[in-house]
This record gives sequence, structure tokens and C-alpha cells, in this order.
Amino acid sequence: MQSLLSPRRPLTALAAIALLVLGLVVTTLLPRGQAAPLADPRLDLPPLQAPGEWFDSQRGVEGASIDYAGTLAESAAIAERTRAIDPAVAGLEWDLLGPTEIGGRVVDLALVPGRPDEVWVATASGGVWHSADAGSTYSPRWDPELTQALGAMAAGPDGTLYVGTGEANPGGGSVVYGGTGLYVSRDDGASWQLSGLPESGAFGRIVVDPSDGDTVYAAAAGDLFVPGGERGLYRSPDAGQTWELIFPQADTVLPNRETTGAVDVAVDPSDSDRILVAMWDHHRTPEKRVYAGPGSSVWLTEDGGTTWTHVTDIALGEGDRTRNDLEDRLYTPGEETGRIGVAFAPSDPSRVYAMIANTLDGTHGAWFSSDDGGRSFTRSEPFGLAANNSSYGWWFARIFVDPRNADHLYAAGLEVIESLDGGSTFLPQSNTTALVVTGANQAIVHSDQHAMVWSPDVPGLVYLGNDGGVYRSAANGAAGTWVTGVSQGWTQHYSVDVDEQTAQYVVSGLQDNLCMHHVGDVEAGSAAWMKYGFCGDGIVTRVDPGDPTTTYYCSQYGGCGRAKAGAPLLVGGMRMPGDRYGWLADIQFDPTDPDTIYTAGAQLHRSTNEGTAFTTISGDLSSQPEQTDPNTGYRLRGGVTTIATHPDGDTVWVGTDEGRLWVTHSASTLPPVTRGSMQANGDGWTLVDDGDATTTTDNDGDLGLPERTWITSITTDPADPTGKTAWVAYSGFRQGEEGAQLFSTTDGGDTFTNVSGDLPGAPINDVILVDGDPMVATDVGVFLSTDGGDSWLRVGDLPAVPVLELRHHVGTNTLTAATFGHGVRRTTLLGDQAVGLELALHD
Repeated sequence: MQSLLSPRRPLTALAAIALLVLGLVVTTLLPRGQAAPLADPRLDLPPLQAPGEWFDSQRGVEGASIDYAGTLAESAAIAERTRAIDPAVAGLEWDLLGPTEIGGRVVDLALVPGRPDEVWVATASGGVWHSADAGSTYSPRWDPELTQALGAMAAGPDGTLYVGTGEANPGGGSVVYGGTGLYVSRDDGASWQLSGLPESGAFGRIVVDPSDGDTVYAAAAGDLFVPGGERGLYRSPDAGQTWELIFPQADTVLPNRETTGAVDVAVDPSDSDRILVAMWDHHRTPEKRVYAGPGSSVWLTEDGGTTWTHVTDIALGEGDRTRNDLEDRLYTPGEETGRIGVAFAPSDPSRVYAMIANTLDGTHGAWFSSDDGGRSFTRSEPFGLAANNSSYGWWFARIFVDPRNADHLYAAGLEVIESLDGGSTFLPQSNTTALVVTGANQAIVHSDQHAMVWSPDVPGLVYLGNDGGVYRSAANGAAGTWVTGVSQGWTQHYSVDVDEQTAQYVVSGLQDNLCMHHVGDVEAGSAAWMKYGFCGDGIVTRVDPGDPTTTYYCSQYGGCGRAKAGAPLLVGGMRMPGDRYGWLADIQFDPTDPDTIYTAGAQLHRSTNEGTAFTTISGDLSSQPEQTDPNTGYRLRGGVTTIATHPDGDTVWVGTDEGRLWVTHSASTLPPVTRGSMQANGDGWTLVDDGDATTTTDNDGDLGLPERTWITSITTDPADPTGKTAWVAYSGFRQGEEGAQLFSTTDGGDTFTNVSGDLPGAPINDVILVDGDPMVATDVGVFLSTDGGDSWLRVGDLPAVPVLELRHHVGTNTLTAATFGHGVRRTTLLGDQAVGLELALHD
């Protein structure tokens, strides 16, 4: 999730910076490929600890579980109603614009014996994809109405496909999209049926018995946020018709059962009665995360699951203990034990490898090997392994062993790291050149490895899945032999913008895949996509409304810049003002003067010369300065999350991650404000809502707005010359009376109307106006209301994927969407949906 420049890559930080700068300068213009919180003080973790904390933090609602399955059902019901009452809206087709030469995060891979050219891909938030040409091109093979967030996948010898929904890697954004069970397809992905385990939350691994293709094992990790449910190792003896829990058993002594689930399973290929299961004790609340605990352990059965033995060798020792300063005590080794991975060596099943991938602080735990089939293990400290888990080993925790050589293996981590000596040493393939099938693509194989599988038919053919998609090596994974495909359509996007002239120029920011722009005929395909600017994660991307050759980009924490024709301006470029920036630093244009732009950390800043210099025009808009997020992965709280401008040139609305809503109607004449001063309700600014119903500094108690919830988007109505009409959207999964997420005001915030109607109780990420009607991007699709928000229609055939930003272009009547799992999508609006539209400038 994080940038190559972030502190989570201590081993290769300097090299990564050098490679990134060199690569961007040289290749900028080249094509590229509900439960009560558990009492636990373990929350003081360093900043930038975990992938996706910014994404996850805004979606949690204190005291409530995340009912993602419920919101999916609500979305599907609206889609069905839309087909009945407005088939034109329902029938709109969303085309994939790309980029496709790079893929998004892959969580698992599967191959069917006897089909050497086929590859099946389980993605983090884009469903299942299939390749029939050995990984060159891919097409989707997943029900668009199902959750798009997957955790594990396996294929039976007859081609039956098994997919566990819900990602067990707690990070990267899609963790909040819990699973809805395990699904089976018996027709090559044309249809999917719920096989069982709907309360499993997430899956870490699915394995088909190597000696019996009808016997399948599923490691159900459980809901990360809600204790209980279906957790543990399940077995189906009939190809997914029925499932039974085989571990833990009723008499198993396993601590913290309510928060401990199975995350990995390995079956001896020579004796399928011998099975190892890795259990992981982990949970999360809006206040903290605990990704280690005494329930984390490995268990062995040698009679097919009738009896189990605790493999006590796979454990941490006294030397692994760290101190909890809050309680003034050392943690026990059990409390320090995190996620564990296990693997048999197929060519010599007496050889077994295991890894405790993380301790409480996220760093590497320990490595183990066995030469007696997993009955006993020896601990070692292989060279090159620990640093590869960085400070969040639970993001990986997989071991991949060459099926023809027990001493040749890989461990999942930041880089592709390989051992040729049975795990004694691991060496990174950091300088591996990744070749695209038709030319140069990425400079190196992408970071964050999650899946690897060898072909059962072609010796030496191996596939790799990571945060950059799928790679193929025909030389047994040797350095310099990885090839990536030309068509992978499951990228995860945070932002999108289009030029106002033709809509042919598109810019977008991607999860862990930089900022990219599309030049030329946007329907031509992915070959026209190029990277631009200096981004790790591409968070905010903008096109100058008056000059499409000028673009803006932001990575994390205010790392923003300006580019010309895609080339970042190293001299005379954008100078971000000093501030306390959060993960996202919004950029918005003055509709009357595109040279005037606004950005914000905790204060609002205005530039009249394309960002070359800024004037600070507000005080600190938070409730208090220097807040630290309780979950500690998202560095700071109390920051601005969205800015909305108005054609009058003076009205600016601002929302924050505390639910504080501000407005000024004199932006162009506000005097400079000192850095760090607090903003009062006055001095040119109105505090419309402080996000806290217990205070009396505003009329919050009368407004009925959500409390202390992230404001994700605001848009103003250009038809109202006063700038007092605005639409305000909130994040968070909510149910029942708390389901309201969208509000409008026509009097500058004195009163608000709940216009959520029958929208699903999912986060709203963006709101725009279409001929005066609201359209919203949510975590379960795009919706339009033509009756002022009383009822909603679902727009087109887009899968129920999170959509984070929308852009409408009046000249072409097109709507462009940044999806978090299905790339950049575009549809053409029809009739009155587009008449009289102007391109709104909003977040």
C-alpha cells in the first residue's frame, strides 16, 4: 500500500529512491506496463506501520460492525428495481479504459492440471480473472453482484474452482470488505454458487487434497472486526457440497477462540492424512489493532483430522519478548506470536517449512524447518529474511516451495526473495528486470508478494502474484526472467480527472502503483497509459481546467507536485506550504481562474500562480492540533479531507476527518493566517458543524449530521449564485437510522436535509451534480437520484466495486469513475442525464 519512499522499506530505502527518481525522469514519457472493544493496550505502534490504514480508518464506525454483506444486498436490490423502472439507466455500459499493463493486488493464483495455458487469479477487490494465453491477457470471471474482495482460491483436477471471499491480509484497503462465504464454480467461472461458510469473514488458504480431488480444505480466518463466527479449518468431502469444522475441536485447548482463525493449511502430498494448520489470533477495533496473540499456533494431524497435536516447536522464546510501557510489563512469547505460514516440500514431504511472520510490532518473528514431516522443527535465523517482512509481516506470511527441489523456495515479503539452500539464506531479486510480452514495462518486479504457483504441466513455469499484478517465469523464477502481461484490468484507483476540452486526457492515482495519465484516444487501450509525477501511492490527480498539459499529483502526506506534459517540474514547480498533512491532501481549482488552486492539511492554502507560492487563509480547522489516530497506522487526525469551490470565486466549503464542516464566502480577500493558529468561528469562516453533538459551539444538535465521521466529499451547486447550496457526503458503514450518509443545504448550512433516501448503508466517497441531480460514488457502486434524494437508481452494469471518485464531461456526456479493483471505467450518459451539465469541480 505505501510508497517506495515510505519508512516501511528500511533495507532498500536509498536504492528505492534512486530507482524511483531515475525511472520517473527517464520513463515519464514511455508506455508502462459489532462487538464491544476487547481490552488490550497494545496499540502504540509507529506511524506508517500498516498498508491501508487511511482507507480503513474512515470506514469504521465506533461501536458498530461493518455489514458489508448487507450493503451488497441493498445495492443488488436497487439494481433490480432500476432495471424495472428505468432500464436505460440500468443498461448503461461501463467500459474499461485501463490501465491494463499493470495489475492491482493479487491474493492468490490457481492452475488446472492439463490446461497449461490457463491461469486463474483471485484479486483483492476485483473478483476473479482468467487468462487463456499463459498470463498475457486476462478477462473477468466473477459475478458482478458478489463481493469483489477475495482471500483465497484453488482449482480441483476436474476444473472445479473454489474461492474464499474476504481478504485475510489486513491492509491495503480491501480488508474492510468482509467475505460472504466460499463460492464454487463448475463451469469455468461462468456462474458461481455459495458453497458455505457465510460467517467466515475471510479466508487465508484453500487446498485441494492432492490424492482426492473431491476433498477440499479451507482455512477460515474469521471476521477481523467481530469476534466469533465461522473460524478454523473446514473440510469438504464432496467438492464443496458440504463443509465440516475439523479444527479446532470441542476439547482443543486453544486460547482466544473468538479471535483466532485458520490462516494457512498444508497437506502432505504423499500422505493426505498428514495436515498442518496455522492458527492466527488477531482482531481489530476502530481504536486499535492486535495482530498477534496466544491463539496463534501450528497443529498437526496424522489421521486425517481425527486427532491433533500442538506443534510446540513453532513458538517464540524469552528473547523475543518486548515491553509494554503502559502496563510496565513484558509481553509473553505467546502474546508476541503473530501470523504463521506453513508449507511441505512436494518433492520431499519430510521437509516442512514454517515462519512466524510477525510479532506484536509487526516485525519478523522466526523461521523454522522440519525433516520429519512436521513432528518437530528447528528454529534458525536465515540471512536476508527478517528485513523483507519490514514492520508488517502479517501482510505476507506465505512460503512457496519448488515442487521439484525441496531446497529451492521463496518467502512472501516486500521483494521477491529466494533461497537455494533450504532456507539457510534468502537473497532478493531486487534488480530483476520485468519484461512485458510486447516491450518494456516495469523497471523491477513489483513489491509486496502474495502468491506463487508452479505449473503442473510445464517444468520450470511459475507464476507470481503481488500488488502489481501477475508475472510469469519460464525459468523456474530465476532472476531476470519474470514477464508480466499486457492486459490486467483489476487496478485499484484512488482518484481520476479528465480534461475539460475533449475528455481524452485522463489522469488517475493508483494504490501502490504511482500516478498515471492517458494521452490520445482514450478508447485505444492501455498502451497509451504512462506514469507521471513523483508518486508512490497515487492519491490525488488533477488536470488544469484551462490547460490540459498542466497536471497535478499527490502521493501521501502532502507529497504533491505539478507536471507539464507529464514531466514533473523539478525547477519552478509546485511548492506545498508547511502544514500537518494527512494521508490525502486535496487539490481543487477556482472555477473562475484555473491558475488559482486550493490545498489543505489542517489549514486551507490558496495559490494564484499554479502552486508556485501559497497563502494560508485559515487557521487550524481541527478540534485540536497534533492529533494521533488511535489505530496509529494513519499518522495524524484533525485534517482536511475535502475542499469544494464555487463559480463565484469566493465560496469554499471544507470538510475534515472529524466531521467538522466549514465555509467561507470571502476566500479571495481573506488575510494571511499564521501557521499553526487555531481557526475561530468567525474571521471570515463559519463553523457549520463541529461533528460533536455534545458541544454548543455550533448548531450541531439541530442539524442531525453524523458525529465524528469523515466528510469525504462536498459539491456546490453552480446554479445557486450565493454558494449556499451544497451537498455533503460522509464515510462509514452504517445501518438503520444511522444509515444516513448524504445531506444537502440551501441556506449555507443553517439547516440540512437528509437526502440519503434508500441508498445502501455504505460509505459515500464522492458526490457530483448531474443537471442538478445528485450522483454518488459509493463502496458498492454508483447511484443517481432524480427526485432530490428520496430514491436512488444504480447506474449501469458496473460491478459492486468501491468507486472513489467521479468525473463528468459535458461535451461528450461521459462519466469516468475511479474504481478500487476494476480500473478506470467510463460510460456515456443518455438524454436528460447530461443536458445542461457543467463539469463540477469537487472532491
